[in-house]
Amino acid sequence: MRRGLFITFEGAEGSGKTTQFRMLIDGARAAGHTVVETAEPGGTPIGRQIRKILLDPSNQELSATTEILLYFAARAQNVDELVNPTLARGEIVVSDRWTDSSWAYQGVGRKLGVALVEQLDLIACRGLTPDLTIYLDIDLETGLRRARSRNLETQLNESRLDDETMEFHTTVRNAYLELVKRYPARFGVVDASGAKEQISKEIWGLVIGFIEERK
Repeated sequence: MRRGLFITFEGAEGSGKTTQFRMLIDGARAAGHTVVETAEPGGTPIGRQIRKILLDPSNQELSATTEILLYFAARAQNVDELVNPTLARGEIVVSDRWTDSSWAYQGVGRKLGVALVEQLDLIACRGLTPDLTIYLDIDLETGLRRARSRNLETQLNESRLDDETMEFHTTVRNAYLELVKRYPARFGVVDASGAKEQISKEIWGLVIGFIEERK
């Protein structure tokens, strides 16, 4: 059986990533594809427990090293419990974030170094790399305004990263743009400032084009 397709979404806070993630999954299922969804951190019961620690704004003492190890612990569980078994069945996995987030946020943003991210990825993911990564790009002021408004509305208490400085978020965005340059064949970049329906249409075009190329 042919290995399934692994698609990931990346983007800054408030880029509309989670909305587009949901719209793609719904559209792909409506088109007859079998899709399993996951998220980072999260995706599994153990991962969701780790997520609470990572995103709780009261955990300001969380060190950068602890942070990155927790992210990769959640990711390793996701790989073993969910992602690899799904891909082995020939199905599509769509993930809200993956190792690219650790590269941008912890490797560059926290200044832990991309070499450390790559080493931990080898341990946790054992060579598993997304086939297609959709990066939603948006200006930081708009994105952070959206993110903070969302946090107030949902009251999920997951604002620890949103509360970082503008300098930090600028560094993270620049790191993502560097990743896009490094891996142009894997990344599809979408302007996230427009209407969500138009953004969804553009993403769908990228995904369908990728599926057709694999046939």
